[in-house]
Amino acid sequence: MTATKEIVEHRRNTRFQVPKSAFVGFGPYDAKVGQIIDVSMGGLAFRYVGTEEPSNGELSIFLAERDFYVGQIPFRTISDFEIAGKTSSTSVTLRRSGVQFGKLTDHQTSQMEHFLNSLTLGEA
Repeated sequence: MTATKEIVEHRRNTRFQVPKSAFVGFGPYDAKVGQIIDVSMGGLAFRYVGTEEPSNGELSIFLAERDFYVGQIPFRTISDFEIAGKTSSTSVTLRRSGVQFGKLTDHQTSQMEHFLNSLTLGEA
């Protein structure tokens, strides 16, 4: 008899795929930018170049090719790790981070619902 592992999903919210033009800004004055991998009402995952993980605070979400921006979203980092080593022949490090949103304002909640319902590519 072969035992199989059951995968348990810990996320409470459905994750959605995003266009390649979806970005997150973090750090003081959104000085650092990452490309969003997937997003939900509870948080998001993104990739970025750098060596320092995002510190808890606030982030912004924007679409480069659309008129969409939501800022000052409180978050805390859940995971952060290097992915696939170094890029090409440079010493640049590519990382993946997962963050959980804090309490959103009513306006932020409305903007995120619009983003997920109208601007994403479907469930991840």
